[in-house]
Order: sequence, then structure tokens, then C-alpha cells
Amino acid sequence: MNTATELTLTASDFRDGIQYFGPTWPGSDQLAARPVIAEDQTALADPAAPEAAFQTLLAADALRYLTLQICGSKASGHPGGYASSAEAHAALMMLGHKHIVTEVGHHAPGFYSAMFLDGSLEAMDIRTVSDLRARFRERHGLLGHLSGAIPGLLAPAGPLGQGQHFAMGGALLNPGTLFPVTIGDGGLGEPYIMSAFMHFKTAFPQVTNYLPVLVWNGYSQEHHSMVSLMSNEAMTAYWQVHGFEDVILVDAKDFDDSGQDGAYVDSTRFSLSQRLAFQGAVLENLDRAAKQALSGTRTAFILKQLKGAGVHAIGAKAHNLYPADTLDAAHIIQGLERRALHVDAWELVRTNLMRAGGGPAAKTVATERERELPGLGDLPLKDFPLGESQVPATCFGAVVAAVGQRDPAFVVTNADGNEASAMKNINDALKIRHPTADPLYNQSPNGQVYEPLNEDACAGLAAAIALFGGRSLWLSYESFAINGWPIVQTVSQAMAELRRKTPSQVNMFTAGALEQGRNGWTHQRPEIESYCAAMMRNGNHFPLFPCDANMIQAAYEWALGTHNKSIAIFASKTALPVRTTLAQARQAIEDGAVTLYETASGSGPLLVLAVAGDMVLLPAFTARDALEQAGARVRIVSIANPRRLYRASDVSWNSVSEPDGTFMDDTTFAGLFDADALLAISGGPSATLEPVLLRSQCRRDALCWQRGETVAAAGELMSFNGVDAPAIEARARGLLGL
Repeated sequence: MNTATELTLTASDFRDGIQYFGPTWPGSDQLAARPVIAEDQTALADPAAPEAAFQTLLAADALRYLTLQICGSKASGHPGGYASSAEAHAALMMLGHKHIVTEVGHHAPGFYSAMFLDGSLEAMDIRTVSDLRARFRERHGLLGHLSGAIPGLLAPAGPLGQGQHFAMGGALLNPGTLFPVTIGDGGLGEPYIMSAFMHFKTAFPQVTNYLPVLVWNGYSQEHHSMVSLMSNEAMTAYWQVHGFEDVILVDAKDFDDSGQDGAYVDSTRFSLSQRLAFQGAVLENLDRAAKQALSGTRTAFILKQLKGAGVHAIGAKAHNLYPADTLDAAHIIQGLERRALHVDAWELVRTNLMRAGGGPAAKTVATERERELPGLGDLPLKDFPLGESQVPATCFGAVVAAVGQRDPAFVVTNADGNEASAMKNINDALKIRHPTADPLYNQSPNGQVYEPLNEDACAGLAAAIALFGGRSLWLSYESFAINGWPIVQTVSQAMAELRRKTPSQVNMFTAGALEQGRNGWTHQRPEIESYCAAMMRNGNHFPLFPCDANMIQAAYEWALGTHNKSIAIFASKTALPVRTTLAQARQAIEDGAVTLYETASGSGPLLVLAVAGDMVLLPAFTARDALEQAGARVRIVSIANPRRLYRASDVSWNSVSEPDGTFMDDTTFAGLFDADALLAISGGPSATLEPVLLRSQCRRDALCWQRGETVAAAGELMSFNGVDAPAIEARARGLLGL
């Protein structure tokens, strides 16, 4: 083997940093004489041509080599799973398809290698392999799992079971463009993947331009995958019963001439002729799969090959590098030497991948530019009179309906039913997307309301659409939202890193714990609010607690005007008094809080009741009467947008895309919350009250949710949790010494 130093590469040569080069492959003089993707082409012309398989296999080995070397450079990272997918990833790119997402965050080093070879990472000033090695798994570099902020990469990948949402969301927003998604058989154990595919197929039968690529390598992270014993026929049937009309499986075992045992084999151990035959089969079948998916046939592709194929180890032992797995370790050196390409082969691979798809993915894929959206104009917000009783969720639904009517691509997702949350008006206007047309149930094949009975599928599609530039809304019961929250958290972080503007990811959660009396504790899980509260410090997450029908309209109006944020609105489906004008409501969302009531006169001690929520204001106002009779003065403040109530130093606001550095100043905060005592109250957990409790300098305490119980009415549940009027009065008297 020759070393890069011996070849005296210049520091500006992209190959600088490659440690090992190999001899030319037999047949290179004919099959690698010129790039198979011509200068004026975006893909190879003939997938069946011998030079197509030859040069695609060179690309696959280049990807394997870089994946192992950059992981070895940090003795950290995950080369094994990606290595078994290299033939498929290389084939997709050579066929001109670069809108590739993945369910497998552990494939990150392979995806980074692909973006390096196609020139995309030059946007990060990563121009050589030395740069690639230096920036891998480092801050301001290439994080250990995929991020949509990396030039050319469409979406993040960390938790398993998410990538399919990005593929389907991208396909929905971009007809005519193929969105392949690689899925590992370790991740296939997640229940969400196949159910999400099935419901999407039922709801959007005309959308077929996404292509699952199952990387079936027999292993998960530390053991055999749970589907490792399935036969090829069983795996094919598994995908067929989930709505895929054609399932194309290419099994490396069918090409093995090296006598490997077991159902899973390493194609890099075949003779060159059989390696080329295998790569050719992958290339031709992926071309067929892609064309079918783009022309109306829902297709899945399965690549069956042993995990770790072509790198330093096989099976689960290839999954992760540990501190001893350095570039000086013998097994890493041997793995690199086996995959080493001739110096000229690297130039050929890079030229092909840079031309594929019309240029570097960082300049060509849909998510690298801001999506044009139809204007919404003036939304039909109603200024309900003070004191009138209105259902916040229903008033919110009227605005949602208007958004959907003005933006045909807008999608609302909901698992538990809009009618159950007092938002039937959304269904009336936008219709539930369903193959069975039935006006009684507002069902239509062309509806804009997506209703799988799976919160992950709801949150996943909504989050994917927002990340990819569209408007969406996830509606859920507060108690069930946790089942879909992981992908919202993933997308929130991704939006914080994006280099482009995209509509904020908006959620609205109804039926808070206090409304769910007779349902019992199964429906009384407001802990999702704690998750939201913790995320406020990220810099781009905003939980909103509108106190009435006017303020929920203002909250959604504000959310629609933001970008790259994650916004969760919490509101009731119960008729409640209107306590703010629309103007006051807008100001409250902008500022963070608003005074709803203050005792007009008197000289008694002043108590602030700082309340996050709407229904819990009922006992607060009742307690006010008793406290005033006892001689206290009372100010009731609605905490509407608690993120605004932090100090700027509390939040990583200036580290995110589209930063929002608006925080309530000390003078305004004092005008709202300074008093002789402060009692912070929440119908959910106390975490949302943290900004007020942190900044307040007066004697203070908090009342909040404790746990669920089956009760007949909201008042009984408030009493059980110690947030009813007597409890508020008693705690307030203690604070004031009355």
C-alpha cells in the first residue's frame, strides 16, 4: 500500500488525509476510463452497463473507507451498520437521487462521507479528508448523529423509528421527487415505522414518491436483530401487508462465491466479478424501485447483507468504536487497507458524485431553500366581550379552519378526534382524510385532517412537514402527547440549527388534567408540560398558556408568524369566562404575562396570584373574594408565554436559527409580580412557573398538580390536588400572615 505522504498530495487536494491507497482494480482501464456520469448528466445513463456497476462499487468502497477512517480518527462512532448499506447508498446517488433521509442516526459517518464526496461539506469549509477527520464528532462540526443542519442532509436522525416521517412528509410536499429512507433492521423493532407507512398509504394513496430501503444485516447495536431469523419470503410478506405493492429484495447470499456460512454474508469477500454482479443487481433493482415509486407503485427495497461488511469487524461487533479502536490499531489498519482505492479512483468517485443529482446536494435538494407559501392575509379573529363564556378550543378551531382554507397544503394531525376536543369546526371545514367518503363524519379522500390512531404518526408527519418548509399543526390530548413528543423534540433541535427559515412546528394540547375527571388518571398526565418547560431553555421552544378564547386566538396568530420555533399551546375544551380583550391577549403573548385583576383600593398586604393555565383561574378568582374579605389586596396575573419571563442569561436564545431574544425587563416584571407575597399556581406541574419563581424577590410559594384520580368533576380533582379555592386561600393567608 502507498501512503498519502508518499504520493505527496497537496494540502488543498480533497484526498489529503487519506492514509492508504491501493492498486487499480482489474478492468479499470476500460470500465473506469472516464466518469460514467457525463458532465452534462445528472445520473448514470444505463444502470445495466458494466461501467455503471464498476464505478458504483468504487463509490461504495470509498464510502466504506471514509466511514471507517473518520470514526477511527476519533476512536468513536458507528461504522458497521452503514457499511452494510454502502452499495445501496452509492447506487441511489449514482442514479441521481439525493433527497435521502434515514431512520438510523448511527449511519451518520456514512452520510457525512457522501456529502463530503459530492462537495456539499465545502459549505462548512470541509474541503479535504483531513478536514473531515478533524471536524467529525466535534462542536461546530459533524455531530455524532445526523442533523438537518449539515449541508445537503435533509433531516436529523437520532432516536429510532423517525426517519419514515421525513420521507413521507418530503414526498407529500414535493411531488415528482423521490425521497428514499434507509431503515435498519434493528430499528424495525420500533412499532411506529410500519404502522406509519400503512396509515399514510391509506390516507394519501396517490403519494408514492418515497422509497423505504431496509438495510437487513441481521444485527442491532449489541446483538442479533429481532427479525434476524425471518425468511426472505416472510420479510417480503411483512412489507406487502403494510401496503407496499412491490417489494424488491436483493440478497448478497445469492452472489457468494467465498463459502460464507449463515444467512447474512459480507459481499466484500466475494471475487471482484461477483462483487460487481451484486452491485449491478442492487443498482438495477434500485433503479426499477425508484421509477416505480415515482410512477405510482408503492415500492420497498430490501438489501440483505451482513452488518460490518467491508470494515474492521462484522456483526454487532462492528457497530461502535471504543477508545482502543484508533487508527493505529491493527484491525482498523487492516480494515482500511482492504478498502483502499487507487488515488485516481478517488477522483473518479468524487466527479461522479458531484455531478449526480445536478450538483452537490447542498445546492440542489429541496430543503436547502426556503419554501414558498401562500399568504394567509388577515385571519378571522373574533374579539369576544369580557365576561362572556366561550370554549377556547372551539375558538381556536375557527382560526385553524381559515388557515387550512387559505393554504391547501396545510395538514392538521390528530389521533384522538377533534370532536372530542371541541374542535369539530376544524373537521367541518377541512374534512378528515379518509378513503370512505361520509359527510356525517366529515370524511373525504381529499381532507386536510390526518387522523391515525397513533400519536407518533401524528406528531411525525406534522413535524416533518414543518421542518421541510410547510405549515402543519399537531393536535393532541395533553395526556397522550408524550407518545409523539420525541420527534417534536428532535425537530425542535433541528430547527434551532437550520440555515434557512421554515414555519414553526406548532402543537395544541387540549383536555388538560383538570378536565378529565371521570376518565381517571389514565387521562390526567400533565407531565408533558414539564418536558416543554425544560425545553424553554433550548432557545427556540415556547409553551403558551392562553387564559381564554381571545388569548388562544392571539397565541395561534403569533405562532403562525414565527419561524424555526417549536410551540405548544395548552388550552381547555370547557366553556370559560373571557378575561382579556383581543388587544390585551396579543400583548400578553408578546410580553409573557398580563394582569387580569387587581384590587382597586385598600391598604392591606398585596398578594400576587401568578397563574399558568385557564381552568385553574376559576378557583383563583374564587379565592380572591375570600382574601379581599380578609383585608388583603389581590393581583391576578396570567402567565401566558413563560419563555418571555426568563432572564436572557437563562436561555440559549442567541445560539439558534431565527433567534428570539425578547425577554421581559426588570421594571415590567416588577410591575406584574412584585408584592408582599406571590403564590404561583398551575393546573399542571410547577416547572412552567420556574421563570417567575426565579426572578421574584418577594415571599413566595407554589401550588400545582400532584397526581391523578377518578372524580366526578374538575372541582373535586382540584381539591384532590390542593389547587382549589380553599387551598389557595389557606396558602395565601400563610404567606401574608393573615
